[in-house]
Amino acid sequence: MIIDCIGCLHGARPKLEGGDLLIVTGDLTARDEPEQYLAFNEWLKNQNYKRKIVIAGNHDNCLQSGVTVFVNPLLANSYIPLYGIDVNYLCDSGTEFEGLKIWGSPWTKTFKRMNPNCKAFTVETEKELAEKWALIPDDMDILITHSPPYGILDGIPMEDGSLFHVGSKSLYGRLKYAIRPHLHVFSHIHEAYGQIEHFPTYNDKMMISINCSIMNKLYKPVNVPIRIIL
Repeated sequence: MIIDCIGCLHGARPKLEGGDLLIVTGDLTARDEPEQYLAFNEWLKNQNYKRKIVIAGNHDNCLQSGVTVFVNPLLANSYIPLYGIDVNYLCDSGTEFEGLKIWGSPWTKTFKRMNPNCKAFTVETEKELAEKWALIPDDMDILITHSPPYGILDGIPMEDGSLFHVGSKSLYGRLKYAIRPHLHVFSHIHEAYGQIEHFPTYNDKMMISINCSIMNKLYKPVNVPIRIIL
């Protein structure tokens, strides 16, 4: 199966090759305005994939408030061909595609000096995040979140050369001790774009972790979509 992963678009529209499954991990528009979601819809409609799965990010206030230009009738989190788009909008919910069980969750934790206009689907504490991750069934094949787990492609480079890790510790624990999907796709931390293999799964393979942020730290769309064959 050909899977392409993109996230933290902030209005960018990367060139995509087409395939079986497109995963979009949130922060869809540049200014979070209703007409920009319509433009995103139109762009998404023209991408050549059997299925497209979208979750929200912390910049997607319109999606949290239920603005109808994109979300409805997808609020039921079910598979609906919308305006010719074979898409799932997932929000603490799951779907299946060609035998794979998939779950999507948009939540992240707030941080000091966070832009008050960028707090969609955010909580204040790790305990609150843990409650969101507890909803994820243990038998998922693909997990899609906006937040990275702690220590996995979540590092912000510091002046002394170290990395400041900002991912979710409770998500790390859920992945290490319970879920073990084949693939975990996320974004949120632009500086940590990339792909690694982590925890061994229960079928003697390694879990593939992907930070698919299109933007870099300067909000320049320099990163390419990440393609994997699953």
